[in-house]
Amino acid sequence: MRKIIASILSVPFYLAFGLCLVIFHVVQVICFKGFGYQAHKKSVDIFNFFLLRCLNLLGNWVSFENNFNFKRNQPHIIIANHQSMFDIPPLIWHLRQLHPKFISKKELGKGIPGISYNLKHGGSVLIDRNDRNQALNAISKFGQYLNQFNRSAVIFPEGTRSRTGKPKAFSRNGLKTLFEHCPTAKIVPVSINNSWKLQKFGMFPMNVGLNLKFKVHQTLDLAEFDNYDTLIDRVEATITEHILPAKAA
Repeated sequence: MRKIIASILSVPFYLAFGLCLVIFHVVQVICFKGFGYQAHKKSVDIFNFFLLRCLNLLGNWVSFENNFNFKRNQPHIIIANHQSMFDIPPLIWHLRQLHPKFISKKELGKGIPGISYNLKHGGSVLIDRNDRNQALNAISKFGQYLNQFNRSAVIFPEGTRSRTGKPKAFSRNGLKTLFEHCPTAKIVPVSINNSWKLQKFGMFPMNVGLNLKFKVHQTLDLAEFDNYDTLIDRVEATITEHILPAKAA
């Protein structure tokens, strides 16, 4: 029965989702070319607000727990586990005061209305996962950009999405490179639960009746850690400690 309901509700979801992509692609182009970064940034915020409303069409909702205030005059590195493509809109919307940018695979930089345009023009960085030197060089420049403009980076150090919610080991090279080139950053660990269930049945139908849970943990000061491995161990432990078992999530 759940899959039948999901199949019915997935039709208006995908129609609304596709419409958002097309409309906000045009809005982003107008804002970026006509009014610059700040206007484009606001259009991306609103874009992701409406993507979250698309989830509501499936009877899904987001719980975003954040009990911390952030300094806007300092860069932040937001580190989270990765479960689905819908990990991203809640982070952009709920942490919009930090101007979150993403480290993304280069394939997402073209062909997806709205999303590809933001990745290419909004300050994010596209990397080639098959070219280690290119990836690390791009992340180095990205760290310098964050440091210069007090933006924030979102990085999913697992690399690929967890299809079952079970956390994967963190890849460390990208994190260390980012740390080296953004030494004044605050580290923001975030745990994500339940978003992997959205694609329990594949791309169609999308699952229904889910509470996607995001929890922001105590920030850490990068400058207080002489050993990056120690910092990564701590962040990874904090995040994974709050990832619930599949049956409990």
